[in-house]
Amino acid sequence: MDYRSRYPALLRYLSQLIDIFLVCGGVIVLLLIFSNAVLRGAAGFDLAWSLEITAFLLLWLTFLGCAAATARGAHMRVTEIVENLVPLRLQSVLQILINLVITIILVTVLYNGSNIALHTWAQKTTVLYWPVGLLYASLPIGMLFTLIFHLYNCLIDVQNISKNIDGGISKSDDHSWEDFE
Repeated sequence: MDYRSRYPALLRYLSQLIDIFLVCGGVIVLLLIFSNAVLRGAAGFDLAWSLEITAFLLLWLTFLGCAAATARGAHMRVTEIVENLVPLRLQSVLQILINLVITIILVTVLYNGSNIALHTWAQKTTVLYWPVGLLYASLPIGMLFTLIFHLYNCLIDVQNISKNIDGGISKSDDHSWEDFE
């Protein structure tokens, strides 16, 4: 289910900014790798700085891509076991427990990633002399955005669960559910 249509304006704007960064960053990585390969093949040398920028961008794209996927509800999940073996009443409880575990994991990764970024901030890269902590900062920042989207998605899911309990709406009747099942 793509949650973005139910986000408040600030979260929709944040999601759009992340999407723009992902597209621009992906294009830059593609151009840098292609031009560096052409230079290496045609002229016999490469641009060392392009390798560092590409490494930085790939890490930032990875962790911000996690946040973008969370906003879309696009992370892979297997639902057949839960739907076929767990009673309907317990499925909602299980969904809440899974969301709680994911929240704990995100907070743990955010905390540990912040420590790594802070401890490596004084180190410099070999070519551009950028702080290595900037490279590692992609992890806590990406996880922070992922956590924000995940918590709001949980709120939307709880509202859907209460609608199902109170109004008798089933998943098949509620057209806001767009599962990838």
